[in-house]
Amino acid sequence: MTDYERYISKTAKNIPPSGIRKFFDIVKDYDDAISLGVGEPDFPTPWAARDAAIKSINAGYTQYTSNSGLMELRELACRYFKERFNLTYDPKDEIIVTAGASEAIFLALRAFINDGDEVIVPDPSYVSYAPSITLCGGVPVSLQCFEKDNFKITPENLKKAISDKTKIIIMPFPNNPTGAVMEREKLEEISEILIKNDILVISDEIYAELTYGFRHFSIAAVKGMRERTIVISGMSKAFAMTGWRVGFLFAPREFMSPMLKIHQYIIMCAPSVSQFASCAALKSAISEDFKSIENMRNQYDIRRRFLVSELNDMGLSCFEPKGAFYVFPCVKSLGMNGEEFATRLLESQSVAVVPGSAFGNSGNDFVRISYAYSMKSLERAIARIKKFICDIK
Repeated sequence: MTDYERYISKTAKNIPPSGIRKFFDIVKDYDDAISLGVGEPDFPTPWAARDAAIKSINAGYTQYTSNSGLMELRELACRYFKERFNLTYDPKDEIIVTAGASEAIFLALRAFINDGDEVIVPDPSYVSYAPSITLCGGVPVSLQCFEKDNFKITPENLKKAISDKTKIIIMPFPNNPTGAVMEREKLEEISEILIKNDILVISDEIYAELTYGFRHFSIAAVKGMRERTIVISGMSKAFAMTGWRVGFLFAPREFMSPMLKIHQYIIMCAPSVSQFASCAALKSAISEDFKSIENMRNQYDIRRRFLVSELNDMGLSCFEPKGAFYVFPCVKSLGMNGEEFATRLLESQSVAVVPGSAFGNSGNDFVRISYAYSMKSLERAIARIKKFICDIK
């Protein structure tokens, strides 16, 4: 009998499975289940993008594009970032169109990590960062962020995480799972520390359009930070194009060569049909002065305020998230951790949320609830969560 285990690398074997997907897969076995676990917009991809994709297929435009992506898309993406976030990049050699933001993150890590290099990862944060660092030979170092600080990075905690092996920090703001943001003054405070310690920044800004009450500010816009920052973005969240797999990697041209080489070998180019669709989506958004994005954000804001109010009213401490589309309530008052809460809620009420521990040890007493779902679904879920809490009390 073949011993398949002996063929598997130790690194791959030791990486834990995604805590998000665990509950996403389990919920399929429950009748009348409500899943609030996946961070995927419930809005449809804009018609302009869908039509452009169909036309490109009918016209036979299905070949490889340039490794860096269609020039038209690179120009539009750079214009978009300039108009929305005041960041200027040259479409010729300071952007790569990637197969989603996830590939962009991996490219940035793989291009700059040497074996043993330490990479600081705010905790809690998106599940793929630490495993990706490990796959690249690096050492993820947890930078704990706490509810009392609204889950922001503080200068004090940042200094504690830095060692003589620190090479990179991932800046995942607006944050998944907490919804935390880093305002300009906070970014300026920590930028001084990063510059002093010569640390490279990978800034994952995929949720940049989803901030409430203010406009997102990128750490790359802080004086002295553009030259040491790789900015990650894409079409998934703001344009409801998760399955199209189009991401953007912006960086100074001096950084681009190693990342482009890796991209050439592992992906070649982002899907051509998806690139044509993204061109159309960006052109449409620019022509209408981004009204569709604003409308989508307004809908998320209504849901955000509803969930925060309801959760706090039922005794689950929930700080007000200022970005993304998640709330992160603490369940410690119920005498259980996030894993137990999520498991029992699913078993008794068929409502799926994600344990905060999936995103790091700092999330042990929390659960992540996505509000990228209709108000009807959220209202039904809240009613079931209330019943669950009443039953256990």
